[in-house]
Amino acid sequence: MTGFITAVFVIFLAVGMPIGFVLGVTGLLAMIKMHIPSILQLVPQRYFAGVDMFTLMAMPFFILAGDIMNKTGITQKLVKFSNVLVGHLQGGLAHANIVASVFFAGLTGAAVSDTAAIGSMLIPAMVEEGYDKDFSAAVTASSSIIGPTIPPSNIMVIYGAFMQVSIAGLFLAGILPGILVAVALMILTARISKKRGYPVGKRRATLKEIAIAFKEAFVALLMPIIILGGILSGVFTPTEAAAVAVAYALFVGFVIYRSITLKDLVPIFIKMARTTGIVFLVIAAASILGWVLTMEQIPEKVATLMLGISTNKWVVMGMILVLLLFVGMFMDIAAALIILGPILHPLAVKMGFNPLHFGIIMVLSLNIALMTPPVGACLFVACGISRLTIEQLSKEIAPFILVVVTVLILITVFPGIPLFLPRLMGYAPW
Repeated sequence: MTGFITAVFVIFLAVGMPIGFVLGVTGLLAMIKMHIPSILQLVPQRYFAGVDMFTLMAMPFFILAGDIMNKTGITQKLVKFSNVLVGHLQGGLAHANIVASVFFAGLTGAAVSDTAAIGSMLIPAMVEEGYDKDFSAAVTASSSIIGPTIPPSNIMVIYGAFMQVSIAGLFLAGILPGILVAVALMILTARISKKRGYPVGKRRATLKEIAIAFKEAFVALLMPIIILGGILSGVFTPTEAAAVAVAYALFVGFVIYRSITLKDLVPIFIKMARTTGIVFLVIAAASILGWVLTMEQIPEKVATLMLGISTNKWVVMGMILVLLLFVGMFMDIAAALIILGPILHPLAVKMGFNPLHFGIIMVLSLNIALMTPPVGACLFVACGISRLTIEQLSKEIAPFILVVVTVLILITVFPGIPLFLPRLMGYAPW
């Protein structure tokens, strides 16, 4: 049965069937082959059960809050603040691009939104200032994966809901790895900028200029503080925090900046509904296939296979990382998370890895897929903005991918990096 499921899944994926349908149809055909009784009742039940989780409601709220904040024009203020902080360095706009992604991560938790919002501003500006177009697009696409790593993060919400892991703990565990990714990208950017002679900022900003830029960006920087502060203080749950984020975004748009109207909300709600509908379709369909995998004891078989190769925890984790990076290159990250999570999470915990630690490992591994060919979503958005081909951008982004993979290995080998803040707040043992 394992071979049948794999063959059907790969064939449907290869012919271009949408991943949501691939998961559902593969699960349905497997049930038919298994001669499961009452399929017409079981399939709808599993389909509904896949999305019947209160915590998943946080995802559309975070998407909505980010889109509303972006509509208010806050992106420009974040980019300006970032440029004031690091614009004096060689390759200043590239550094500002990365720092802006860190700040933007606290608004949306979605990499593609980051690429579209920041890339549409900075890629043309960087090219005009003398940066190569492929480099500008590569910096934008690679730094965008910081978004789902630093809270709030939609993929962490999905992981926490399915693996029964604390979402607040995951949010805390993602902060230092996200910052580490940003620092690593800035080091690489500095080296490339020096080698290619990219522009140097005219001067370092004064404290007054920094204060003014910070004041303009403060309302955006306050959102992640409200979200995390409210969750960690116990005032509200992650789902309620997402709803509060929407209320705060509406307050900023209608009262503070007065830059949006009720008419502006219509396309924002439609976009949110489409994005959420696609992801929930994948989640619901994956629940059907997940039930089949459980019935066939696939997780146990995979664990036995890996442990048959080696019982060393680092060898096993190495195999897991290779699997995640490979699968992420060809599959939607939400689908990969839902399918592989129930298989790999118990194995990692059995090998002695903290659930929060492995959660961040899995999240960052799959986030890397957003910037890798052939189906990296951020890669496609950056290509659309820069009008480059996938081949052109893939060549330029290769060293950035290598740097982020190095960070992934670093946080895997040194669990104290992602677990420091969760331990500090009591979400993980010391």
